[in-house]
Amino acid sequence: MTAIKDKTIWLTGASSGIGLALAQQLADAGAALILTSRREQQLEELRQALPNSDKHRVLALDLSQPETAQAAAEQALADTRVDILINNAGVSQRSKALDTDLSVYRQLMEIDYFGVVALNQVVMPKMIEQGSGHIVTVASVAGKVGSKLRSGYSGAKFAVVGYMDCLRAEMAEHNVQVTSILPGFVNTQIAINALQADGKQQGHNDPEIEQGISADECAAGIIQAIQADKAEAIIGKGLSALAPTLKRFFPGLVRRITAKREG
Repeated sequence: MTAIKDKTIWLTGASSGIGLALAQQLADAGAALILTSRREQQLEELRQALPNSDKHRVLALDLSQPETAQAAAEQALADTRVDILINNAGVSQRSKALDTDLSVYRQLMEIDYFGVVALNQVVMPKMIEQGSGHIVTVASVAGKVGSKLRSGYSGAKFAVVGYMDCLRAEMAEHNVQVTSILPGFVNTQIAINALQADGKQQGHNDPEIEQGISADECAAGIIQAIQADKAEAIIGKGLSALAPTLKRFFPGLVRRITAKREG
Protein backbone atom coordinates (compact mmCIF):
# COMPACT_ATOMS: atom_id res chain seq x y z
CA MET A 1 0.00 0.00 0.00
CA THR A 2 1.31 3.44 -0.95
CA ALA A 3 0.95 6.04 1.81
CA ILE A 4 0.10 9.67 1.14
CA LYS A 5 0.67 11.35 4.50
CA ASP A 6 4.10 13.00 4.84
CA LYS A 7 5.12 11.87 1.32
CA THR A 8 6.59 14.26 -1.22
CA ILE A 9 4.37 14.20 -4.30
CA TRP A 10 5.25 15.93 -7.57
CA LEU A 11 2.03 16.83 -9.40
CA THR A 12 1.87 18.21 -12.94
CA GLY A 13 -1.11 20.05 -14.39
CA ALA A 14 -1.79 21.23 -10.86
CA SER A 15 -3.39 24.59 -11.60
CA SER A 16 -6.76 23.43 -12.94
CA GLY A 17 -9.19 20.56 -13.43
CA ILE A 18 -8.24 17.14 -12.11
CA GLY A 19 -4.83 18.45 -11.05
CA LEU A 20 -6.32 21.21 -8.89
CA ALA A 21 -8.67 18.71 -7.22
CA LEU A 22 -5.74 16.35 -6.64
CA ALA A 23 -3.66 19.12 -5.10
CA GLN A 24 -6.39 19.98 -2.63
CA GLN A 25 -7.13 16.38 -1.65
CA LEU A 26 -3.48 15.35 -1.38
CA ALA A 27 -2.67 18.39 0.77
CA ASP A 28 -5.67 17.59 2.98
CA ALA A 29 -4.24 14.07 3.36
CA GLY A 30 -0.93 15.45 4.64
CA ALA A 31 1.29 15.25 1.56
CA ALA A 32 4.05 17.74 0.73
CA LEU A 33 3.47 18.87 -2.85
CA ILE A 34 5.66 20.03 -5.71
CA LEU A 35 3.16 21.88 -7.89
CA THR A 36 3.86 22.06 -11.62
CA SER A 37 2.17 23.72 -14.59
CA ARG A 38 3.09 26.56 -16.93
CA ARG A 39 1.34 29.18 -14.82
CA GLU A 40 3.63 30.13 -11.95
CA GLN A 41 1.41 32.84 -10.46
CA GLN A 42 -1.61 30.52 -10.29
CA LEU A 43 0.54 27.81 -8.75
CA GLU A 44 1.78 30.21 -6.09
CA GLU A 45 -1.79 31.29 -5.30
CA LEU A 46 -2.74 27.62 -5.02
CA ARG A 47 0.21 26.84 -2.76
CA GLN A 48 -0.74 29.63 -0.38
CA ALA A 49 -4.34 28.44 -0.27
CA LEU A 50 -3.47 24.83 0.59
CA PRO A 51 -3.28 23.49 4.15
CA ASN A 52 0.27 23.67 5.57
CA SER A 53 1.31 25.93 2.69
CA ASP A 54 4.94 26.03 3.85
CA LYS A 55 5.25 22.29 3.10
CA HIS A 56 4.57 22.85 -0.60
CA ARG A 57 6.62 24.38 -3.40
CA VAL A 58 6.11 25.61 -6.95
CA LEU A 59 8.00 24.39 -10.01
CA ALA A 60 6.68 26.00 -13.19
CA LEU A 61 7.50 24.04 -16.36
CA ASP A 62 6.33 24.08 -19.97
CA LEU A 63 5.89 20.44 -20.98
CA SER A 64 5.48 21.38 -24.64
CA GLN A 65 9.30 21.67 -24.47
CA PRO A 66 10.17 18.33 -22.80
CA GLU A 67 13.96 18.58 -22.99
CA THR A 68 13.94 22.07 -21.46
CA ALA A 69 11.48 21.00 -18.79
CA GLN A 70 13.55 17.93 -17.96
CA ALA A 71 16.74 19.95 -17.55
CA ALA A 72 15.01 22.55 -15.36
CA ALA A 73 13.42 19.86 -13.19
CA GLU A 74 16.68 17.97 -12.73
CA GLN A 75 18.34 21.16 -11.49
CA ALA A 76 15.44 22.23 -9.26
CA LEU A 77 14.99 18.79 -7.69
CA ALA A 78 18.63 17.75 -7.45
CA ASP A 79 18.48 17.53 -3.65
CA THR A 80 14.79 16.60 -3.34
CA ARG A 81 13.39 13.16 -2.60
CA VAL A 82 10.28 12.49 -4.66
CA ASP A 83 8.12 9.66 -3.34
CA ILE A 84 5.33 9.90 -5.92
CA LEU A 85 5.21 11.53 -9.35
CA ILE A 86 1.74 12.14 -10.79
CA ASN A 87 1.92 13.01 -14.50
CA ASN A 88 -1.42 14.75 -14.90
CA ALA A 89 -0.71 17.57 -17.38
CA GLY A 90 -2.18 17.10 -20.83
CA VAL A 91 -4.04 18.57 -23.78
CA SER A 92 -6.84 17.08 -25.86
CA GLN A 93 -7.99 17.46 -29.47
CA ARG A 94 -11.19 17.89 -31.47
CA SER A 95 -10.52 17.66 -35.22
CA LYS A 96 -10.75 15.18 -38.08
CA ALA A 97 -7.55 13.39 -39.05
CA LEU A 98 -8.07 14.49 -42.65
CA ASP A 99 -7.92 18.17 -41.64
CA THR A 100 -5.39 18.21 -38.79
CA ASP A 101 -2.04 19.92 -39.31
CA LEU A 102 1.03 17.84 -38.53
CA SER A 103 2.17 20.47 -36.03
CA VAL A 104 -0.94 19.75 -33.94
CA TYR A 105 -0.07 16.05 -33.82
CA ARG A 106 3.45 16.96 -32.77
CA GLN A 107 2.22 19.27 -29.99
CA LEU A 108 -0.07 16.56 -28.62
CA MET A 109 2.78 14.07 -28.57
CA GLU A 110 5.21 16.53 -26.97
CA ILE A 111 2.89 17.27 -24.04
CA ASP A 112 0.94 14.05 -23.59
CA TYR A 113 3.74 11.57 -24.32
CA PHE A 114 7.24 13.03 -24.36
CA GLY A 115 6.47 15.30 -21.39
CA VAL A 116 5.63 12.20 -19.35
CA VAL A 117 8.76 10.35 -20.47
CA ALA A 118 10.97 13.37 -19.72
CA LEU A 119 9.75 13.82 -16.13
CA ASN A 120 9.82 10.09 -15.44
CA GLN A 121 13.49 10.11 -16.38
CA VAL A 122 14.06 12.78 -13.74
CA VAL A 123 12.70 10.65 -10.89
CA MET A 124 13.49 7.07 -11.93
CA PRO A 125 17.19 7.06 -10.96
CA LYS A 126 16.39 8.52 -7.54
CA MET A 127 13.56 6.08 -6.91
CA ILE A 128 15.77 3.16 -7.84
CA GLU A 129 18.50 4.49 -5.53
CA GLN A 130 16.10 4.97 -2.61
CA GLY A 131 14.53 1.55 -3.24
CA SER A 132 10.96 2.85 -3.44
CA GLY A 133 8.69 5.20 -5.32
CA HIS A 134 5.50 5.44 -7.32
CA ILE A 135 5.08 6.77 -10.86
CA VAL A 136 1.52 7.62 -11.87
CA THR A 137 0.30 8.84 -15.26
CA VAL A 138 -3.19 10.15 -15.90
CA ALA A 139 -3.80 8.84 -19.41
CA SER A 140 -7.37 8.37 -20.68
CA VAL A 141 -9.91 5.81 -21.79
CA ALA A 142 -8.92 7.25 -25.19
CA GLY A 143 -5.64 5.38 -24.66
CA LYS A 144 -7.58 2.13 -24.99
CA VAL A 145 -10.43 3.03 -27.37
CA GLY A 146 -10.15 5.41 -30.32
CA SER A 147 -13.02 7.59 -31.52
CA LYS A 148 -13.74 10.41 -33.95
CA LEU A 149 -11.99 13.79 -33.66
CA ARG A 150 -9.29 12.50 -31.30
CA SER A 151 -6.73 10.81 -33.55
CA GLY A 152 -3.78 12.79 -32.18
CA TYR A 153 -4.95 12.74 -28.55
CA SER A 154 -5.82 9.05 -28.65
CA GLY A 155 -2.55 8.23 -30.43
CA ALA A 156 -0.55 10.00 -27.71
CA LYS A 157 -2.54 8.31 -24.95
CA PHE A 158 -2.19 4.85 -26.57
CA ALA A 159 1.55 5.53 -26.68
CA VAL A 160 1.79 6.55 -23.04
CA VAL A 161 -0.27 3.56 -21.84
CA GLY A 162 2.09 1.22 -23.72
CA TYR A 163 5.12 3.04 -22.36
CA MET A 164 3.78 2.74 -18.80
CA ASP A 165 3.20 -0.99 -19.29
CA CYS A 166 6.85 -1.39 -20.26
CA LEU A 167 7.99 0.82 -17.39
CA ARG A 168 5.98 -1.25 -14.92
CA ALA A 169 7.77 -4.41 -16.01
CA GLU A 170 11.20 -2.76 -15.74
CA MET A 171 10.59 -1.09 -12.37
CA ALA A 172 9.16 -4.16 -10.59
CA GLU A 173 12.58 -5.39 -9.48
CA HIS A 174 13.34 -1.96 -7.98
CA ASN A 175 10.21 -1.78 -5.79
CA VAL A 176 8.92 1.19 -7.81
CA GLN A 177 5.17 1.09 -8.41
CA VAL A 178 3.75 2.17 -11.78
CA THR A 179 0.09 3.13 -12.18
CA SER A 180 -1.85 4.15 -15.29
CA ILE A 181 -5.06 6.09 -14.68
CA LEU A 182 -7.70 5.98 -17.42
CA PRO A 183 -10.41 8.58 -16.79
CA GLY A 184 -13.57 8.58 -18.86
CA PHE A 185 -15.55 11.79 -19.23
CA VAL A 186 -14.65 14.28 -16.47
CA ASN A 187 -16.29 17.70 -16.23
CA THR A 188 -13.25 19.97 -16.63
CA GLN A 189 -11.98 22.48 -19.21
CA ILE A 190 -10.38 19.71 -21.30
CA ALA A 191 -12.79 20.05 -24.24
CA ILE A 192 -12.76 23.86 -24.11
CA ASN A 193 -8.94 23.82 -24.29
CA ALA A 194 -8.80 21.02 -26.89
CA LEU A 195 -6.80 21.73 -30.03
CA GLN A 196 -8.56 22.04 -33.37
CA ALA A 197 -7.14 21.23 -36.80
CA ASP A 198 -5.20 24.50 -36.95
CA GLY A 199 -3.94 24.35 -33.35
CA LYS A 200 -6.43 26.85 -31.97
CA GLN A 201 -8.48 25.94 -28.90
CA GLN A 202 -12.02 24.66 -29.42
CA GLY A 203 -13.40 27.25 -27.00
CA HIS A 204 -16.56 25.41 -25.98
CA ASN A 205 -17.49 22.34 -23.98
CA ASP A 206 -18.80 18.96 -25.16
CA PRO A 207 -22.15 17.65 -23.84
CA GLU A 208 -20.62 14.34 -22.75
CA ILE A 209 -17.90 16.18 -20.82
CA GLU A 210 -20.49 18.35 -19.06
CA GLN A 211 -22.31 15.17 -18.02
CA GLY A 212 -19.16 13.43 -16.79
CA ILE A 213 -18.00 12.90 -13.22
CA SER A 214 -16.61 15.86 -11.29
CA ALA A 215 -12.90 16.58 -10.98
CA ASP A 216 -13.22 15.92 -7.24
CA GLU A 217 -14.69 12.46 -7.89
CA CYS A 218 -11.92 11.68 -10.36
CA ALA A 219 -9.21 12.87 -7.96
CA ALA A 220 -10.60 10.72 -5.16
CA GLY A 221 -10.54 7.70 -7.47
CA ILE A 222 -6.95 8.42 -8.48
CA ILE A 223 -5.83 8.65 -4.85
CA GLN A 224 -7.57 5.36 -4.05
CA ALA A 225 -5.81 3.69 -7.00
CA ILE A 226 -2.43 5.03 -5.83
CA GLN A 227 -2.97 3.87 -2.27
CA ALA A 228 -3.99 0.41 -3.51
CA ASP A 229 -0.92 0.15 -5.81
CA LYS A 230 -3.14 -0.58 -8.79
CA ALA A 231 -1.39 -1.17 -12.09
CA GLU A 232 -4.27 0.40 -14.00
CA ALA A 233 -7.54 2.04 -13.00
CA ILE A 234 -10.49 3.18 -15.10
CA ILE A 235 -12.32 6.06 -13.44
CA GLY A 236 -15.67 7.28 -14.71
CA LYS A 237 -19.25 6.30 -15.37
CA GLY A 238 -21.43 5.19 -18.27
CA LEU A 239 -20.16 4.27 -21.72
CA SER A 240 -16.83 6.04 -21.32
CA ALA A 241 -15.94 3.81 -18.37
CA LEU A 242 -17.28 0.65 -20.00
CA ALA A 243 -15.63 1.21 -23.38
CA PRO A 244 -12.30 -0.61 -22.71
CA THR A 245 -14.11 -3.70 -21.40
CA LEU A 246 -16.59 -3.64 -24.28
CA LYS A 247 -13.74 -3.35 -26.76
CA ARG A 248 -12.02 -6.36 -25.23
CA PHE A 249 -15.04 -8.65 -25.44
CA PHE A 250 -17.12 -7.05 -28.20
CA PRO A 251 -14.68 -5.24 -30.51
CA GLY A 252 -17.06 -5.22 -33.48
CA LEU A 253 -19.77 -3.55 -31.41
CA VAL A 254 -17.39 -0.83 -30.26
CA ARG A 255 -16.25 -0.20 -33.84
CA ARG A 256 -19.86 0.28 -34.92
CA ILE A 257 -20.64 2.58 -32.00
CA THR A 258 -17.60 4.80 -32.56
CA ALA A 259 -18.29 5.01 -36.29
CA LYS A 260 -21.84 6.23 -35.66
CA ARG A 261 -21.05 8.71 -32.90
CA GLU A 262 -20.58 12.31 -33.99
CA GLY A 263 -17.46 12.84 -31.87
